Order: sequence, then structure tokens, then C-alpha cells
Amino acid sequence: MTPTTDVNVVPARRTVVAGVRATARIAATTRGGTTTLPVLDGDGPFELRRLRSRGTEARVCIVGAMTAPLGGDRLRIEATVGPGATLYVTSAAATLALRGPIPEPATYDVHLTVAEHGELHWLPKPLICAAGSNLRQTWTIELAPAARLVLREEQILGRTGEPSGHVTTRLTIRRGGRTLLDQEAEYGPGAPAWDGPAVLADHRATGQFLRVDPAGADEPPEVRLLGGAPEEGQAVMTPLAGPATLVTAVAPDGHRLCRLLDTAQSISRRDR
Repeated sequence: MTPTTDVNVVPARRTVVAGVRATARIAATTRGGTTTLPVLDGDGPFELRRLRSRGTEARVCIVGAMTAPLGGDRLRIEATVGPGATLYVTSAAATLALRGPIPEPATYDVHLTVAEHGELHWLPKPLICAAGSNLRQTWTIELAPAARLVLREEQILGRTGEPSGHVTTRLTIRRGGRTLLDQEAEYGPGAPAWDGPAVLADHRATGQFLRVDPAGADEPPEVRLLGGAPEEGQAVMTPLAGPATLVTAVAPDGHRLCRLLDTAQSISRRDR
């Protein structure tokens, strides 16, 4: 049976007190005009499921095999897309960051590499930072000049009715060896002014949608403001200094954030 993204998985119990160290790896290459997956290696909390292909595109779902990340965990995902290959990656459910048995922060590193004429769609479910959690997340992305990328990330600061955990996230993208985007954000207890009017104010959900496509280099998109009343959440679509479009959104909750990013993704797709 072909697995789907609505698979229900019961996380395994953990007996390691000092934190989990785990690295999952995905490699996509082309063979006979179709993308294949010679490396699909899950580890620790990451179980990698091969989904049904669509055309020449290989598809992978990341399934949580245990509760993670917790304090002290060191988690890493690596994905490499070879020349001309197309890879789509999603997750079965939201990632829930929780307080761990030790006070050290958890780290969650995502390293993505896309070769010439390769294409990567990285579209996981949201990251939820529960009260008491402490997470440091990094995204490091290397793109060849003719590579394409679609990336979406969503962060929910606290579950319903609870305060936010602490999260620091950094996103670094290099295209052809030159920096396309390098940004860092910090939210939650201890982060300066994160809930003030200059940052999130009363909003508790934030996210981004990024499309890098060399085909749009000659016609960068116009700056657009998406959404209605500010209290319902808003997003801004801006061109980057390269063939890329970045959408940054804030909203009161995950549902309204998802709606904003869905709209941005639809607009971006029509503009291609």
C-alpha cells in the first residue's frame, strides 16, 4: 500500500536521558528521465516514507518515529537533489518541540543541496514550540545557478491556551556560491521585544514561503501586501536580489497563517 501524509504514527517511548543524536539523509538522482531515491536513510525520530511518484518527481514523507525534539536533542536532515532531478518532501504531522529532561536547548539542522536544473519542494507541516521548550533551528541551503527551490516553513508559538516556548531560527541560502538570503529570528521567553508591536505583537504564528526560479529572473514580482485586517494576520510578498520571491507572514494562529501562505503560494504559482 502506498503511504500517504495522513498516516497516524504513535511516537516511540524514549529511554535516552542525554538527548538523541540523529541524522536522516535523502538523495535524489535521475535515471531514464525519472527521479529515483538511491539514499533514503531515516534515523532516530525520522522515519522516511517513499510516496507515489508524480510524473518525473520523487516524493518523500517524513514521519515522526518518537517524540522530538526535546531539550538536548541534536537532530539533522540532509537532502541532496542531483542534476535534473525533482524531489518533493513533506511531513506526516506537525513537529512538536517540548521541554526535555535536561536544560540544554535542542538543535534541529536542515541542510539542502540542489544541483544544476534540479528542483526541490520542501513543504513540511508546522513546527509547534510548546511551553518550556528551547529549540535552535538552522536551515542551510546551497543552490546551483539553474536550480529551483520551493520552501515553506511555519512556526506556532505555543499550543492552544499555553505560552510560547523559545525558538531561534536561522535561514541561509546561497545560490551559485553567493548569498541570496541570510536571516535570523528569535521568539519566546528571553527574546528581546519578540511580542512587542515591532515584531509579533499579539500574533502567535509566523511563517515564510520562498520560491527560487531562474525563469523569473527578468520579471521580478511586485511588492504585495496579503491579508485583510492586521489583527487577522497579514503577509508581505517581496522580490529578493536574485530570481526569488519571499513571503513573510504573521497571524494570530496556525489556521490563519496557513490560509495566508496558501494564498501566497497560489499567487506565486500563477506568476511563474
